[in-house]
Amino acid sequence: MVTGDCLCGVVRFEIDGPIRNIVYCHCSQCRKAQGSAFATNGIVRASGFRITAGEDALTGYESTSGQTKFFCKICGSPILSKSESRPDDVRVRLGTIDSDIEERPVAHIFATSKANWEEICGDLPQYEGYEPGRNER
Repeated sequence: MVTGDCLCGVVRFEIDGPIRNIVYCHCSQCRKAQGSAFATNGIVRASGFRITAGEDALTGYESTSGQTKFFCKICGSPILSKSESRPDDVRVRLGTIDSDIEERPVAHIFATSKANWEEICGDLPQYEGYEPGRNER
């Protein structure tokens, strides 16, 4: 069982199951939502993601049609996003996870949208858009 919470600790969650397709997303929306050079996201089954406290402190913003980003309305921590096109999955912001995890990032996505002051380092593949195979379960 993996656990996590927001900065103020009001919103808490558990993940039961693997975290798939961990990526560093460099798109402008993720940069703005995180206030950083990129967002680190992983996909989990919606049935394996559970809010254990503070559900009433979660609020959402539909950043693009059919995709909603959820964050704590007290401290602003981004927690997850849901997409109408992928109702069985949620995308979790890995910075909110407290537990150690075995899974590791597999790619940089939207690398051509990165901030001009950022330098992507390391050997992970870089993609112009989403990583190949992202719809695999």
